[in-house]
Amino acid sequence: MIELGLAEVADAVGGTLTGPGGTVTGKVTVDSRTAGPGDLYVALPGERVDGHDFVGAAVAAGAVGALGTRPAEGHAVVVVEDPVAALGRLAHAVHERLTGLTTVGITGSSGKTSTKDLLGQVLSTAGPTVSPPGSFNNDIGLPLTVLSADAGTRFLVLEMGARGIGHIARLCAVARPDVGVVLNVGSAHLGEFGSPEAIATAKGELAEAATGTAVLNADDPRVRAMASRTAARVLLTGTGEDADVRATDVALDDDARASFTLHADGESHPVRLQVVGAHQVANALSAAGAALAAGLTPAQVAAGLAGATVRSRWRMEVTRRPDGVVVVNDAYNANPESMRAALAALQGMTGTRRVAVLGAMGELGPGADDEHHRLGRDAAAAVDLVVAVGPDAAGIAAAEEGSVHVPDRAAARQLLAEVLRPGDVVLVKASRAQGLELLAADLVADGGPAS
Repeated sequence: MIELGLAEVADAVGGTLTGPGGTVTGKVTVDSRTAGPGDLYVALPGERVDGHDFVGAAVAAGAVGALGTRPAEGHAVVVVEDPVAALGRLAHAVHERLTGLTTVGITGSSGKTSTKDLLGQVLSTAGPTVSPPGSFNNDIGLPLTVLSADAGTRFLVLEMGARGIGHIARLCAVARPDVGVVLNVGSAHLGEFGSPEAIATAKGELAEAATGTAVLNADDPRVRAMASRTAARVLLTGTGEDADVRATDVALDDDARASFTLHADGESHPVRLQVVGAHQVANALSAAGAALAAGLTPAQVAAGLAGATVRSRWRMEVTRRPDGVVVVNDAYNANPESMRAALAALQGMTGTRRVAVLGAMGELGPGADDEHHRLGRDAAAAVDLVVAVGPDAAGIAAAEEGSVHVPDRAAARQLLAEVLRPGDVVLVKASRAQGLELLAADLVADGGPAS
């Protein structure tokens, strides 16, 4: 973050500085345990703990002060009514002061983090880039990402999530994107939005906010239609001949890693991805479009994509155990589209048998039961064994040959310990609340210590 006096922070957020002054020379953090010299600690109220109780600990660790709703005796606090809203205002003020910066926003029902990671690695070959691993895509995470940029940052990559119409517009107001990337419109959070059309309305807010270029996935009709909603230059990505950034000759190797020819700006370059799954081609094309819009050449983009690896946890992480079993941990989140993409990736991987360990998909609304039954049928047809884990996942295994339902993580671990053998490839995937990322870690550990 750029250096700011606490009085400047107070002015930026519309707050009142209480206690001694000081200058923020470090980072902004919402976790007192990570506070260090020169940091600003944001005290957030929570359901179980109140961040204000840890202002003293943050200052003792070196923080110059805090942002919160009430003073703390002996410590500098910028007092505001709503610390989350104030965090956004502070990020906006800092973003406005940064010059020579290209800001890219990315949204979509699935693939946001994977695309953000690909793009961040491509852009970093051309200049200092802020694109942290993980999903910092809400009213807290996005401002923190913005605040990690400084005067030397050339590219800022922001992931934007939404649970309702207006959410992405609010995030764009924090940091107006030069380039807006929309990946797809799927079923994620369908229970909250109510319809795919509402999801498209929300995701299209990013296209509307983009000041320079809107990068749109032409292979998704709802995303393609967003071209009419933006005043920015439109760059279409996809496999069709009318796409501005296009992939041809797509092929998968034995580990389901894709290669293709990238066509853009009248040039063609071969790309061999290191990430797993055919669905990563669409992510790579979106990243390519954004990088081109940010000023990179097609050759730079192709080289950057070829060098990009998995950066965020629990997203198609592939581990080969010493006993020969391959574990694919894609358990960060799940919806019908991402489930099928992961199953297709599993099908493309070479192995003796393919096993899908699946948990429930959350936030699907009234159609959740039908979606789980359909997924179960598709999974059973695609792989050798389906293990549905948890009470909400029972529909995945309903009346399907080659499918079994177990009540919990422990039961799944025991079953898999009995049936897995060298050469098997195991996919673990579910919505994050199911905790199956821990089961994937169990399975890796059960293979014995790495040699």
